[in-house]
Amino acid sequence: MGRLRFVVTGLVQGVGFRWFTVRSAQELGLRGWVRNRADGAVEGEAEGPADDVQRLLDVLRRGPGHARVDAVETTSVPARGEVDEGFVARG
Repeated sequence: MGRLRFVVTGLVQGVGFRWFTVRSAQELGLRGWVRNRADGAVEGEAEGPADDVQRLLDVLRRGPGHARVDAVETTSVPARGEVDEGFVARG
């Protein structure tokens, strides 16, 4: 199990990026969250098997159709073992 915090920059707000992330993470069975930031970026944390977390990052680098992803920065954070929340959008 691994957990990563990610920050996605570019044209990622107002294009359905959060919901795209939620759907993609749920399809992979990941846990965590995603939210818009005041600076125009999207940030979140994803937890699950390392291969599935990497798959999510690959999907986020492409983004939904109207998005333009300039960068995806990641930071490893301790796994929390969340079991009840699933993957959700915040804010």
